[in-house]
Amino acid sequence: MKNYYLTLLLAAGYLLASCGQEKQEPLSDVIERGLNVSATQALLMAKELEGQEGRLPKTIKPDGSLQTSSYDWWCCGFFPGELWYLYENNHSPELKKYAELYTDRIEPIKMHTNTHDLGFMLFCSFGNGYRIMDNSAYKEVLITGVHSLMKRYNPATGLIKSWDFNKEVWQYPVIIDNMMNLELFTWAARVTGDDAFDKAARSHANKTMEHHFRPDFSTWHVVSYDTVTGNPHIKQTQQGYADESAWARGQAWGLYGYTMMYRETGDKAYFNQARHIASFIMSHPNLPEDKVPYWDFNAPDIPDALRDASAAAVIASALIELSGFDTTGFGKQCLTFAEQQIRSLSSPAYLAEPGTNAYFTLKHSVGSLPGNSEVDVPLMYADYYYVEALLRLKKLNR
Repeated sequence: MKNYYLTLLLAAGYLLASCGQEKQEPLSDVIERGLNVSATQALLMAKELEGQEGRLPKTIKPDGSLQTSSYDWWCCGFFPGELWYLYENNHSPELKKYAELYTDRIEPIKMHTNTHDLGFMLFCSFGNGYRIMDNSAYKEVLITGVHSLMKRYNPATGLIKSWDFNKEVWQYPVIIDNMMNLELFTWAARVTGDDAFDKAARSHANKTMEHHFRPDFSTWHVVSYDTVTGNPHIKQTQQGYADESAWARGQAWGLYGYTMMYRETGDKAYFNQARHIASFIMSHPNLPEDKVPYWDFNAPDIPDALRDASAAAVIASALIELSGFDTTGFGKQCLTFAEQQIRSLSSPAYLAEPGTNAYFTLKHSVGSLPGNSEVDVPLMYADYYYVEALLRLKKLNR
């Protein structure tokens, strides 16, 4: 009899607790709400800059007003790329018009050989446009651009050189971000039939896997190579808290890059590397409850350190893709984690009210805290990868 009454009490307590909990918004509703806000903000942004020849959104100024860039800023491809994603989701003639307009604004970058970021610049914009529209002119821009990027690849090191400054310290600097530019190479290899691009992409990924990662699968930001021996001579950070810390967006670039390289090549080494990086991120003791990481996993002022929504967006997008390749329980864990991140990014804490935030979608990203540049502000690549993650989730939920 005592057990009977105890069971009743536990059941009653469970019912009361359940009634006290807020009903969670269906994930499909979260996705649609995020996409609707993104489309509203992107169209407002597009109209704001339509009459400003050659300008593209970058971030906000200290007074909260919009700061723009020209086509040669490394982030120039994210806004047209976001517009293409939004058009893919909703075939609005207005979205198509602006996607084409802002894509055209960055075409001159295809000839530049002084940047390693042509993958970001061209593949997010012209690449998405070509994939969706099958526009042969876009294809030609991409092919011109990949030849420009190839000039930064040195067979002696087997890597694409990232930066040309700080020569008194770095001989041949390579940053983890550069993994994101390899998709332009793998695409070009398929389209042109020239396997030199594929070999360069694999070489860069392999050398980065060998030298950029620590035993716990966190990554250094910058590794500089000796141009004679081809071996690393210094490992540092430029945007993280310390040389030995885990800069959040750097971990995100690594996760995304190796997930993408597995998709592009089928090489299990890249799949395993992506899983290891994902495990490091998801199990880190300094990860906040809402799964939006601090700007550096080892920031000294945690739990008061700034968050980086851009890192969360990149991680979420990568984990969603990785979950599709991993049929084990770990794949499910990746997807659950990404869904939590998307719910957080779609909450009022990070998602802007339409018409605010200088028309960016997400708040609270960090570009470079050590450089006092773009600190706790909206950033264009946060919006881009947020929309990409939403679309990947939407596809899975169909």
